[in-house]
Amino acid sequence: MPEQLHARVEACYRLAEDFFKRPFVRPDVSFKLRGQKAGVAHLHENRLRFNPKLYTDNREHFLEQTVAHEVAHLVAHQLFGDRIQPHGEEWQLIMRGVYELPPDRCHTYEIERRARNAYIYQCACPEREFPLSSQRHALIGKGRRYICRSCKKTLIYSGRQTQA
Repeated sequence: MPEQLHARVEACYRLAEDFFKRPFVRPDVSFKLRGQKAGVAHLHENRLRFNPKLYTDNREHFLEQTVAHEVAHLVAHQLFGDRIQPHGEEWQLIMRGVYELPPDRCHTYEIERRARNAYIYQCACPEREFPLSSQRHALIGKGRRYICRSCKKTLIYSGRQTQA
C-alpha cells in the first residue's frame, strides 16, 4: 500500500481525535478493490479497501476526498453505532466539521468499462434478437427461462456472441 495513502488515513484519524477529543481504533487498510468503487468501509470489520487503479489515476483528489470519505464512515460508526444512515447527518457532520470537505456521496472518476460478451437469443418474432449477459446466459443453462413479451415464446440461444 502506498505510504501517502497510509499517511492520509492516519491524518484523518488524528483530525477526528482532535475534534471529538477521544481515540479511535485504526482499521486494517488494503488495496484490494476493483471495479467502479473508489473505496469501501467495512464497518463491523473496521477495514478499509481502496481501488489501486482509481488511486493511481486520481491521486491528489483521491487522497484528499476519497480517503476522508471512507474514514468518516468508520469514525461515524465508532461514534454513533449501527443505527445511522451511511451518508446521513452524522457522516456529513464529520465530512464538513472534521475534514472541511464537501460530503459528496459518489466520486466522478473516469472508469474504464471493459467489453463484455453478449449472448444472442431469439424468439419466434421475425428478425428479433436479444443480447443477454453472461450471467443470464448461465442462468438459462441452469434452467431459467426468459420469454419474449411480444410473441410469448421462450428465448432460444442462437449460438452467436457479440461484444457489448
